[in-house]
Amino acid sequence: MVVKRIAASVVQRQVKYVTPAPMAAVKGGLAEVYRQVAEEMGLVVPPVQLHSPVPDLAAAYWMIMRETLLPVDVVDRQTKEAVATAVAVANICPYCVDMHSLGMYELGTEHDAEALVADKVDDVVDTRTRTMATWARIAHQPEDALAGTLPFEPVERAELVGVVVAMHYLSRMVNVFLSSFLIPPRLNAAGRRRFKRGASIMLRSTLRAEHPAGRSVVLLPPAPLPAGAEWAAGNPAIAAAVGRADATFEAAGVRALSPAVRDLVRRRLGQWRGEETGLSRRWCERLIEDLPEGEQASGRLALLTAFASYQVDEHVVREFRKAQPEDTALLDVTAWASWITARQVGAWYAPAALAAGPVEPVSGR
Repeated sequence: MVVKRIAASVVQRQVKYVTPAPMAAVKGGLAEVYRQVAEEMGLVVPPVQLHSPVPDLAAAYWMIMRETLLPVDVVDRQTKEAVATAVAVANICPYCVDMHSLGMYELGTEHDAEALVADKVDDVVDTRTRTMATWARIAHQPEDALAGTLPFEPVERAELVGVVVAMHYLSRMVNVFLSSFLIPPRLNAAGRRRFKRGASIMLRSTLRAEHPAGRSVVLLPPAPLPAGAEWAAGNPAIAAAVGRADATFEAAGVRALSPAVRDLVRRRLGQWRGEETGLSRRWCERLIEDLPEGEQASGRLALLTAFASYQVDEHVVREFRKAQPEDTALLDVTAWASWITARQVGAWYAPAALAAGPVEPVSGR
């Protein structure tokens, strides 16, 4: 018990910009989220804590992550952790890379885990791990990912696409709100590997435990699948999670952003095919020029979160807080922007989209 309390205190200090709800003081739905997470993950992990100032967002995050990653229906946990690691690499999220590659130490091999960390997918020895990670690494780039035959069967689609969608959401939120490291940065390469070996042993029971599907969906009221999320329809628990979470994230966007800002982000998303923006933010500044001055800070935060989350820094947050100082508003904007981008990635794998053929490049990119 003492070890868990110390661990919880340490992970809480990793959260930036918002103040997590203390575990001893939570009530209602958030208390149930914390209880489920602690039971299934061993402690209330930082990604849940960072969402806690808005309890519905904490429930929505936990729902999409839990129902896609933890239950093992037709896809094994090792494959899911490899997919999660590859998506984290694609999104330049060192924290998520460490977390999910650590799980692979226990479920797969150290060699394959570190090959993914180094973005050397071709060096992965296990054939299925290599195949799935290769796809996941470029799943957000439909022109490449859909150029050939997909590496999974239709019965596997809900779980695998679900992990990709959940990780595209999570990586963005983690890049904004958590420290850029999970493992102490002072460790050298050998020390990092020793740390991962020890931590993977500690996580063995949670990584190998049975996690019945559907446990989390009671946390939010029923809602239909959004258009483009039909990839989830083959798995009732994942479909329920996606529908309920989507309604929650959309409500967050309405609360915190003007229609003009939401339309701007959606228009940019309609042209996006997974390309990186580069180190410069000029693209973002050009896009927000036509917004009213009072909405430019929220437009900047939403666009950067959606398309270059690793570029959200103290200046971006500080400018946003001048008009909306509350933690809740900051979470509403970033959660909405993270989700609609992740949802778009999933939409490329909906049955209707796949039947329509390869995604055409956007002219003038």
